[in-house]
Amino acid sequence: MSQSVPAPEAAPSHKEAHTSLADYRTALTTPGSRAAAAASVLARLPIAMIGISAMLYVQRETGSFADAGIVSASLLVGVSLGAVGQGRLIDRFGPTRPLLLTTLLFAIAVTGLVIAIEAHAPIATLIALGATSGLTQPTVGSASRALWTRLLPPGGARNAAFSYEAISMEVFFILGPGFAGLLIAAPWPGTGIVTGTVAMIVGATAFALTPTVRAWGASASPAGRLLGALESPGMRTLALAALGFGAVIGFVEVAVPAAATEAGHASIGGVLLSAWSLSSVAFGVVYSLRPWPRQLGLRLPVLLGGFGALVALLALPSSLWGLAVAMLLAGALITPQSTTHSATIELVAPQGTAAEAFGWVLTSVTLGLAAGQSISGSLVEHVGTWAAFVAAAIAGVAIAALLWLLRGTVRPPSARSAKIETTELVGAAR
Repeated sequence: MSQSVPAPEAAPSHKEAHTSLADYRTALTTPGSRAAAAASVLARLPIAMIGISAMLYVQRETGSFADAGIVSASLLVGVSLGAVGQGRLIDRFGPTRPLLLTTLLFAIAVTGLVIAIEAHAPIATLIALGATSGLTQPTVGSASRALWTRLLPPGGARNAAFSYEAISMEVFFILGPGFAGLLIAAPWPGTGIVTGTVAMIVGATAFALTPTVRAWGASASPAGRLLGALESPGMRTLALAALGFGAVIGFVEVAVPAAATEAGHASIGGVLLSAWSLSSVAFGVVYSLRPWPRQLGLRLPVLLGGFGALVALLALPSSLWGLAVAMLLAGALITPQSTTHSATIELVAPQGTAAEAFGWVLTSVTLGLAAGQSISGSLVEHVGTWAAFVAAAIAGVAIAALLWLLRGTVRPPSARSAKIETTELVGAAR
């Protein structure tokens, strides 16, 4: 097993350096990265599939989008609560033991949720089991992102690895809703949630047991303070940006399937959600080569505000084809926000909190998703799908305005050392 070796680096800049295509090749061919990256793909593939599959499954069994939205939101709240705790454990003990434990508990919790849905249990029971399923969902994303800081030195290759993480997540958001939409048409409507759960269990277990991940041993650092990564003002601003990002998406993830159902094509809802991820990935690759604005403190509000404005266009079309075109336009700013969140973590997170800091971003996004989905379900049933799209736009622009006021906080923590610990795991992986 390799030892942790601090590597000197310059203090992070408020501006993100350009990334080249060669940097992507360097990152993805780094010794020790391939097995972990492949397992991570399988574990993260169903991340957008499980919640939507649960929502469609509950809606099919209960006939209520409001109940379905609340159950899906409870699962997301559970994810948000579990992400930070798991992140702290990963920073402290390494990923293997925490991931294996949570994967086992996750399997038990989802089994209970499926049984309860089949038994038409009260909505309170479904909410509790949904929250437990989310709480125990293994946060491979946090560990996978943090692993790159231990495999690669600061610079273009590491930035490319972070962009790869964000872009690959968008690929999963393309495939996940589409799979969910197709599998809800299977003879048993629970096929989607079971398929996604099995993929996540297998992927998380394989990731935790790869040599590179197992070489990431326990940290010798003492336990952090109560707020952990959130003691940094910049991290709090980043969490707000992630919350707004998730809220806008949450509104749309309920309103789009509802629009498809109203049009008589329920199975198309997931495919429509995949549409905006297509433009997200395509534009995200181009954007990562020359991000704008260069200042991260400016980039957070500009991207979120633009995203909210584009989502407002979803309220205009009167056909599913028109909605698909509007989704493609709005989706262009999804991956740029995800990559900006990763880049901002490098700047504002306190030393030794890489996994926890990403956990806070995941927590904020999922809390936003939960809020957006729960409110959107009520708006869809009592007002109309257009109201959910308008509410999403208002939420995005309003939070972007707050981020503009807080842009000066996006800087390194004052107590942060100019050196960030880098662990060399290459030798252990060979």
